[in-house]
Amino acid sequence: MKLFLYYIGKPKDPHANAMAAEYIRRAAHYAASVMAEIRPERTDIWEKHPTAKKILLDPAGKALDSAAFAGLIEKAEMQGHDLVFAVGGHDGLPEAWRKRADLLVSLSAMTMPHELARAVLAEQIYRAFTMLRGHPYPR
Repeated sequence: MKLFLYYIGKPKDPHANAMAAEYIRRAAHYAASVMAEIRPERTDIWEKHPTAKKILLDPAGKALDSAAFAGLIEKAEMQGHDLVFAVGGHDGLPEAWRKRADLLVSLSAMTMPHELARAVLAEQIYRAFTMLRGHPYPR
């Protein structure tokens, strides 16, 4: 299983991006993990990752607690699916992407900068792996 985290746009806050990068570096101990900034008009995640499950972050998406989120990771590991996560930029995600997503997930009912959403998502991915492996981090 491989994880791909795609973010639309450039972060304005390098500290938030550094936090996300650190959690992805940690998650790479459990599965190959890639974090990249993309432009939706130049990147087709369905063409690039045809068999991966696409999980897009959206305020109208399903709210999950950490255990349920870990369940998504566990299921993908068991089935051998790659996971693609996408976080929108200032204007969110393209509508066409939202319609094609395997799952829309909301990080919070509150609005947050997309840079912060990057860090929160990356931390939850790392947390999920540590929960599944019985690591003491999630306590």
